[in-house]
Amino acid sequence: MIPDVLSVGRISVDLYAQEPHQGFDAQQSFRKSVGGSPTNVAVAVAQLGHSVMLATKVGEDDFGRYVTSRLQGWGVDTTYVGVTPGAQTPLAFAALTPPETPTVVFYRGSAAPDTTLETSDIPEEIVQGARIVWISQGSLAQGSTPETCLSWMSLRSQDQHTILDLDYRPSLWPDLEQARAMATRAIALATVVIGNAEECEVALGTGDPDAAADALLAAGVRLAIIKLGAGGAMLATRDQRVIVAPTPIDVVCGLGAGDAFGGALCHGLLEELGLEEIGKLANAAGAHVATQLTCADAMPTRSELQDIMGEAA
Repeated sequence: MIPDVLSVGRISVDLYAQEPHQGFDAQQSFRKSVGGSPTNVAVAVAQLGHSVMLATKVGEDDFGRYVTSRLQGWGVDTTYVGVTPGAQTPLAFAALTPPETPTVVFYRGSAAPDTTLETSDIPEEIVQGARIVWISQGSLAQGSTPETCLSWMSLRSQDQHTILDLDYRPSLWPDLEQARAMATRAIALATVVIGNAEECEVALGTGDPDAAADALLAAGVRLAIIKLGAGGAMLATRDQRVIVAPTPIDVVCGLGAGDAFGGALCHGLLEELGLEEIGKLANAAGAHVATQLTCADAMPTRSELQDIMGEAA
C-alpha cells in the first residue's frame, strides 16, 4: 500500500522527568513514551486520520518491541521498521529545565539502528508514490541513513511534498559546519522546509524569519515555514507570506510541540488547506502537546484538534 505520508529517521524510547525545574543531578521519577522527531510526526499524522508508514530501525530488545507495539496501536504502519540483531534501541532522557525548553540527553551508542538505513530497505515505488515524504535533519547526521535519505528525496518530483524538518540536535553532529553542509544538500531536494530561528541559523546562516524564508525560496523550496516560538509561525511561498499568532497556553513540556506542528502541517497539505488555516491548525496542535508531559501519547485526533481550534477562537 502507498501511504499518504512516509516519515523517515530517528526513533527512541523517551523518559520524561516528571518534576519541573529539577535537573538530572536531582532525584527524579520518569514516565516512558515513544520518541524521535520523525517517529512523533508519524504518530501525529496517524492520529489525524491519514495513512502513514515509518521507515527506521530498532534494536533486538524489549525497548524495540515496546515502541513497535505502541506505534501499531496508534495506527502507524511499521512494515519498514526494521530490527537490527544485537543492537540496542536508543534512549533519550528529558529534564524540565525549564519546561519550555527541556534538557535532552541521548543514549544512542556508537551506531544506533536508525542510522543504518539503506536504499534497499524500502521499495522505490513507496518513496515515489507517497503524497508526503518527511525527512528530519537530525536523521542526516550519522551512518548510512543520510545518503539513503538524500537518495530517496531525489526520487521525488518538484510537484510533490518532500518535507525537510531542520530539526537540529547539536550532540548528533561533529560540528556546525557539517550540519550546515548537509542541510544545504537536503534543502536542494526539498519542496517544503520547516525550522525555528536557531535551526535556520545553523542551516542558512541567518535566524531572521524573513531572510530565512527568502533564502529557502531562492533555493527552490515552494513552501518555507519558520517557527517563531511565542510569536507563532510564518508560512511563505513566492506569492504569499502570512504570520499566524500562537495559541496561548501554560506550558508543561515544550518537547514534541514541533512534531505535533509537523503532523498538523502534513494534515493541512493533504487536505489542500490555505496557508493561514494550516498555520492555525499546526499552532493549535503544537500548543496542545506542550500542555502535556509526553508528546507521542498526546498527539491530538482530528476531532480533538477541531475542539482545540474552537476553544482558541
